[in-house]
Amino acid sequence: MGADDNAAGKVVLITGGAKGIGAGVARRLAGQGAKVVLADIEEERGTALAAELGGVFVRCDVRDPAASVAAVKVATDEFGGLDIAFLNAGISTGCGLEDDFDPEIYRRAMAINLDGVVYGVHAALPALRARGGGDIIATASMAGLTAVGFDPIYGANKAAVVGLVRGLAQAQAGSGIRVNALCPSFADTDILGPLRDALDFPILPVETVIDGFMEILAGGGTGEAWYVVPGRTPEPFKFRGVPGPR
Repeated sequence: MGADDNAAGKVVLITGGAKGIGAGVARRLAGQGAKVVLADIEEERGTALAAELGGVFVRCDVRDPAASVAAVKVATDEFGGLDIAFLNAGISTGCGLEDDFDPEIYRRAMAINLDGVVYGVHAALPALRARGGGDIIATASMAGLTAVGFDPIYGANKAAVVGLVRGLAQAQAGSGIRVNALCPSFADTDILGPLRDALDFPILPVETVIDGFMEILAGGGTGEAWYVVPGRTPEPFKFRGVPGPR
């Protein structure tokens, strides 16, 4: 199979699905015959997009584990099951670790960017297992693969997502459930916010990130972190092995 023939008939749950990368992936998959469930806090945009795509919208604050369980239930109730969970909801951090540190802002970023993935995985696993397998793809970032001096907290929560994906893939070996991470560099979405004008780095079109998502879906791997950066073909990052005992 190629990157453009893996979605027909599949049921897909997308957190952060009302806009940006989530909305773009929803459009691509729905165009290939997938049934999409858009989970987001932005009800107006999410409801309109779901209607456009013949899907369903569910309000979901990923900081609440019960909300992820409810979103998975919507997928199974409306479409009979779940095949793909795209755990994509995320925000920029908004604080540093010196005078600008704010524990509430820090906890909000960690709750959405990391806890939201953990809760989404926990909710999705039983439904995927009931289908005999499926895919979990979590949006991490290149910030999860390299040092990010201007926002160490963001780098920390995205690195944690990468670590979660790699470990979970091993835990699910033999289950038919593949677990991978999508790691784009700076993409043209709202999350850039005030960084947009200050960046000395090419900004990725959202379509390029969607292409990377589709390559993950088409691939046979698990436990991989696929980088998407300007001018390069998306592919899994090659992690070096750690030293073992002597």
